[in-house]
Amino acid sequence: MDIVVMVGQLILGLTILVGLHELGHMLTAKWFGMRVEKYAIGFPPKLFSKKIGETEYMLGLIPLGGFVKISGMVDESMDTEALKEEPKPWEFRAKPAWQRLIVMMGGIIVNVITGIVIYIALTYNYGESYLPASEAKYGVVANEIGQEIGFQTGDKVVAVNGKQLEKFEDVYSMDMLLGRDSYYTVERNGERVDIKVPANLMDRVADNKERMFFVQPREPFKVGEVVPNSAAAEAGLKTGDLITSVNGQEVKFFHEFQKALQANAAKTVAMHVERDGKPVELKAEVTPEGTIGFRPQPLLQYATRDYSIGEAIPLGTEQAFGVITANLKGFGKIFRGEVSASKSLSGPIGIAQIFGDTFSWYKFWSITAMLSMVLAFMNFLPIPALDGGHVVFLTYEMISGRKPSDNFLENAQKVGMVLLLGLMAFAIFNDVFKIIF
Repeated sequence: MDIVVMVGQLILGLTILVGLHELGHMLTAKWFGMRVEKYAIGFPPKLFSKKIGETEYMLGLIPLGGFVKISGMVDESMDTEALKEEPKPWEFRAKPAWQRLIVMMGGIIVNVITGIVIYIALTYNYGESYLPASEAKYGVVANEIGQEIGFQTGDKVVAVNGKQLEKFEDVYSMDMLLGRDSYYTVERNGERVDIKVPANLMDRVADNKERMFFVQPREPFKVGEVVPNSAAAEAGLKTGDLITSVNGQEVKFFHEFQKALQANAAKTVAMHVERDGKPVELKAEVTPEGTIGFRPQPLLQYATRDYSIGEAIPLGTEQAFGVITANLKGFGKIFRGEVSASKSLSGPIGIAQIFGDTFSWYKFWSITAMLSMVLAFMNFLPIPALDGGHVVFLTYEMISGRKPSDNFLENAQKVGMVLLLGLMAFAIFNDVFKIIF
């Protein structure tokens, strides 16, 4: 069932984005009087099709893309027979270069608009939930990666790149992970210490979602929901209990409690608990995994903020273009050898894993908005067979006044298709490799 939810979200998200992208091409083509022969979501074999006017609308079985077939255009269909004849007035090749440019940009523009609109809607409807930096007053817990780059458990992050930290989540911002010469400023034993962000930090955390949070706030806690029939339930632990020690060892923060349990895996531990201001002694059997079966209730106070539509518009737009900026920085790190392409590139399997095996509308639309901006960015790359490749050729035509020959465009399209198919094969293989190893 988990896989069904994961795959279902992937298909729904891609269907929406690809459908809108190709719709942008189709509407602009029809606007300029070009004949659109086919509008397809998904690739053959054909599941459904219906011809309305001059256009066949098709739904394909393979939901990993789509296309629009415009008369007189060299595209991924590689149907070049009609190009041997004189251009017809309704054909793509018969129209002025500026009109053809707008048609090729239509899909990208629609994806950008889609991403912006979704981010604005999410910001307006859900607002923002975050941990104020002032609440992270107990410092951080540094995992292996955090310790390697210079953090120590107990450090209090006070600034990022010299700017005072206001939201703890900014510790993981793409500006920090993908930027150059980024650094954190922490308070340690009454002194301020700068911790430089390694150029390859993103590469080191990319293969493990948990490693992404290389430091986390130290959280005092109470017992939240107790799992029925668990060791915690059998020991008599109740919601609202405050655990103060395990086997005589003081535990003030949840990471300390976890560490104490893991040190006593598959053993019985004695816990000192405060309940309604009174001390209670309990004993619990720790599982071999180092757990007893309850959800912690963090005692740090998270803040929420609602936004008006006037505030949501600039914030949502900023979020959307932040995805583009992050992609540009990511590509820069790949080209400089600071980040591995194999760790950064994901295919359909990797994207499905990003959606996850549980469904929430907020998460679904957040990921869909991000993918819409990524799709726009990737399609704008100057690679033949992508929209960006056509844009390059059309820009050259508009500047030089000379149109590339149909034979050149056909060969460029073939090269682009080989590159794209190779990239797709690499991405899918890379996804499988990550799962296996």
